[in-house]
Amino acid sequence: MPTVHHEITIARRPAAVWEAARDVGALHTRLVPAFVTDTQMLADTVTPTRRVTFASGTVADEVIVSIDDERRRLVWSVLGVEHHNGALQIFAAPGGSRVTWTADVLPAAFAARIDPMMGAGLQCMKAFLEGGSSMPE
Repeated sequence: MPTVHHEITIARRPAAVWEAARDVGALHTRLVPAFVTDTQMLADTVTPTRRVTFASGTVADEVIVSIDDERRRLVWSVLGVEHHNGALQIFAAPGGSRVTWTADVLPAAFAARIDPMMGAGLQCMKAFLEGGSSMPE
């Protein structure tokens, strides 16, 4: 099973980055507004599920698997593909935070599709969170 992994350093405290990341219904306003144009929490689901509209026009429904405040780790699964397990985790790093984004996916061809998206998403996150936004300190 292919694993795609990206990481980036962001000049913000881990608590501030986590505060935005754990707000799973607000990707488009609090975390990656240049990458995601809309996020809607779906009301008719048993487990928390969000519909994410990317700037590219791609729309994905994602089940929220875990929001772990102690580990500052968010896990989700994209519906409609054979397998997807995504995890975003925030660690303390010199000068701010180290953010890792990992996805295990099937089919293998799906990895090639999401790899550049994940890299672009982290770049957008860094630019937004370091750009004097209204993020809490």
